Amino acid sequence: MNAPATLADLRVALPRHYRIEHADARAVEQALALRRAVFCDEQGLFSGSDRDAVDETAIVLVARAVGDAATGPVVGTVRIHRVGGDEWQGSRLAVAAEFRRVGALGAALIQLAVRSATSRGCRRFLAQVQGRNQVFFERLHWQALTHFELHGQPHVLMEADLQHYPRFAPDAPQRIEVHRGRP
Repeated sequence: MNAPATLADLRVALPRHYRIEHADARAVEQALALRRAVFCDEQGLFSGSDRDAVDETAIVLVARAVGDAATGPVVGTVRIHRVGGDEWQGSRLAVAAEFRRVGALGAALIQLAVRSATSRGCRRFLAQVQGRNQVFFERLHWQALTHFELHGQPHVLMEADLQHYPRFAPDAPQRIEVHRGRP
């Protein structure tokens, strides 16, 4: 009989390289499935689906493990959309449960979200953040504006400090690479 896996064994099993990028059609479908798993099944915030009208115009960003031969399935996602004028909003940030311990995927998704929006002329970027994630966003240079309840849960309207999220150069790919551990 095999011995149970230790925490160190589990860490080794996770990929070491991830790419956070704009989603293609296949990745959008995987992102929607991940959102359903997180927001409907795990958190119970929605029944059946979390899709809404924002999905019709949103830009979907995804995190995927990158291996020698291919890019893996979506393990994290967030969507962004223009609210009006030069104001943008991010929403539905989700990372698959087994990948949350990577520790950098949520932050990288947020970075790509805000930088992608600023590269499109954003001058104000907001998000409605679950209250339990307020400190995480504050560490990433976000400010709480107001507290409220949404879907029966405490939320915070937060604004990104855009000085910490520079535009991408016009010819640069809009993606973030995350490497964990030693090569």
